[in-house]
Amino acid sequence: MREANVQVENSDLLRTYAINDAMNQLILSRLDPRAWRAKLPDSKQGGRTIAAIFAHLHNCRLVWLKRSARHLKCPAPLDPDRCTMKQAAAAHKKSGAQCLHMLTDALSSDPQRRVTTFSRGSWVPTWPADATMFAYMFSHEAHHRGQILMLAHQLGYRVPEYPGVWHWEKLWKQAGLARRRR
Repeated sequence: MREANVQVENSDLLRTYAINDAMNQLILSRLDPRAWRAKLPDSKQGGRTIAAIFAHLHNCRLVWLKRSARHLKCPAPLDPDRCTMKQAAAAHKKSGAQCLHMLTDALSSDPQRRVTTFSRGSWVPTWPADATMFAYMFSHEAHHRGQILMLAHQLGYRVPEYPGVWHWEKLWKQAGLARRRR
């Protein structure tokens, strides 16, 4: 198979990551508060609540920031057992902004950039700070957003869809970002 000659501009990746937090905020704003700490009946394994998943996402961001961009200020971690939806929304806004700063530096061609490696934690090898870093960060959050939406659905609390997390054009427009090139 021939490799496609595709060029993705770093600004496209940065705009896409900016929408990442808009998706999280959209879910938080439309989620029925009764679903926040609800657990599935018959769940013998326990499993995370939606609150715990949102706390996990935020706290993972803090690990990435502390290990890859020590110069950026980290917001406080979230307690998965005590955080409110409002606290989660505020924390995600702060950690999302700092992760965007980290990615902006990491994807820069500036030889003096400060973010040169990406660490997901002490138990795994570090990677170069490049588009792979973006892909991991985005896919990690997309995976957990899927868990959140599925859990809400299984609990009987569907998140109103339109305009939803799949309507990127509306999210781009609401965020004040330029239209994507076609």
